[in-house]
Amino acid sequence: MKEEVMATLEQIRPSLQADGGDVELIEVNDKDGTVKVKLTGACGHCPMSTMTLKMGIERILKEKVPAVKKVVAVQ
Repeated sequence: MKEEVMATLEQIRPSLQADGGDVELIEVNDKDGTVKVKLTGACGHCPMSTMTLKMGIERILKEKVPAVKKVVAVQ
């Protein structure tokens, strides 16, 4: 599952980088489907980062990698 998540994040990354941000994969838990990411750059402190995480990154990851159940941001 980690490889699929990494490949999907690579597809998402250009959109984040266009706004001065990025995403870093921290951990993939195969047992419960949790993916931990760190939003960096402009995304790290943007007031819209929660929406980016849930409505963007999480939605796309769930669509492309059905084993993903939730995505959480870590510091």
